[in-house]
Amino acid sequence: MAHGSTRPTSRDVAQAAGVSQAAVSLVLGDKWRGRVSEATAERVREAARRLDYRPNLAARNLRLGRTRTVLLVVPALTTEFFAGVYTGAARIAAQHGFGVVLYPSPEGIGPARDPFASAQAALDGVIASSMAADALTAIRGDQLPLVMLDSDPTGSLGAATVNLDITDAIRQVTEYLLGLGHRRFLHLAADVASWTFEVRAQELDTRLAEVPGTSLLTARAPISIEGALNAAATALAAKGPRPTAIICDDDKLAAGAYKAVRRLGLRVPDDISVTGLDDLALATAIDPELTTVRLDAELFGERGMQALLAVLEGRVPQEGDIPVQLVVRGSTAPPSTP
Repeated sequence: MAHGSTRPTSRDVAQAAGVSQAAVSLVLGDKWRGRVSEATAERVREAARRLDYRPNLAARNLRLGRTRTVLLVVPALTTEFFAGVYTGAARIAAQHGFGVVLYPSPEGIGPARDPFASAQAALDGVIASSMAADALTAIRGDQLPLVMLDSDPTGSLGAATVNLDITDAIRQVTEYLLGLGHRRFLHLAADVASWTFEVRAQELDTRLAEVPGTSLLTARAPISIEGALNAAATALAAKGPRPTAIICDDDKLAAGAYKAVRRLGLRVPDDISVTGLDDLALATAIDPELTTVRLDAELFGERGMQALLAVLEGRVPQEGDIPVQLVVRGSTAPPSTP
């Protein structure tokens, strides 16, 4: 190996592993399968680690005609959910020599300033949440290889769509609450024009329509604790029989619902049950702890990046929605009044 401040080269790695430079290139470019053995590939990786070898990405990109950079377009990072999506996407990207640039749309939704002079020139592909689709078109990211998250697969801008099983999330929540005996529901809905929230509303309508004697009120709120507090307080103070359960589109809305219930001198879950959706850290920070649906944000990000790699390589991405899981905690109980 060269000494002093000289960086180790692929030739140094080849010598240390006892292979050709071409083999080093194949292994570190993740194109070795079917060309060199697993044992040889491991020997090359071990030599590269030992020598602390870093490929010259600038030179490699000139050869590949790629920047090996992906843009992840998400709503403003107001919850840890999208931080989890980024962590998962970056983990898979790193395994394949890609970097991920995070681009939060400043208002959460809507267009934003172009982060690159030309997105097409600076990027290999884009992964985008449907909540930030306006920002995506503003930066012309829809003209690149694109994977959409949380998006209607039938009308998607992207070459592939990756979704959590939100329909099943609502099914699990409603079946559980109906099983406890609840029949009067308030849906605290996110006031965001996005497919993922439309799915929640449609599935809730469908599920409750199948059960005689149920009623459903809907109150819309921005995804903030203050917004949810005001919307829920107004809905609960309305004339007529009070709902016995509040189904919230996400955990932050549920935290606002808790405050509304307490402001009216009522208790969770003695007087009103509350459910969320996400299973953020917030769900176990509030008291009682929140019954919610766990969405695996990191797996979501991983699957998004895997789908984009498949699109870039001309393969068909993995199909099927990501499973979700109801987590029952202290915010739900049978209704105190029939």
